[in-house]
Amino acid sequence: MKTVLAFDVYGTLIDTHGLLNELSEMVGDKAEVFSHTWRNKQLEYSFRRGLMRRYQHFSVCTAQALDFTCQHLGITLQENQRQLLLDKYLRLPAFSDVQSALPELAKAASLVAFSNGEQQAVNSLLSHAGIAAYFEFVVTADAIETFKPDPAIYRHLLDTVKCDANQTWLVSSNPFDVIGASECGWRTAWVKRSPQSVFDPWGITPTAEISELGQLAPLLKNTV
Repeated sequence: MKTVLAFDVYGTLIDTHGLLNELSEMVGDKAEVFSHTWRNKQLEYSFRRGLMRRYQHFSVCTAQALDFTCQHLGITLQENQRQLLLDKYLRLPAFSDVQSALPELAKAASLVAFSNGEQQAVNSLLSHAGIAAYFEFVVTADAIETFKPDPAIYRHLLDTVKCDANQTWLVSSNPFDVIGASECGWRTAWVKRSPQSVFDPWGITPTAEISELGQLAPLLKNTV
């Protein structure tokens, strides 16, 4: 059967720090720390809700993380500024290597967008980035109301796409996601988006490490 490439969306295909210009206008030189705090707290909230079995849409985690960040940094946003950021989060940009890499990968494998976000939000991101047509499936957390790295969501993708773990690759910049998929028997490619990124030292390593998506096609030829 054809190889399946399941791409994480936030942080792998789509740049979660793509609002730095807007943030700079609102919070000045705190923009970078604001963006990173917002993203880290967003992920933390999804993990905590997963552990508590108190699911809320990822967009709720995003909004609550934004509010936390404002309080943490002592920043007051006007309501129209807050809403602008949340609206633009549905139109974040893709990383520069995505548009060029996907056409070749789509010839070699079945491509799946795989996200903790809800279906409507992920569809908006992929459409705005001009890459929606490359994906045969969009598999999202809201269908089963849990978040990665819960093993249930990796099983859900296999059931949805009708594929086996040993023919499926997770492609993600998030180490927690790579570890989660590895534990479920998938092959994995960690996209090290920053030289400063560190893979969690859990004794679990990705099948491959790449710095940009253009390195994935030749890798597949050598390992599939």
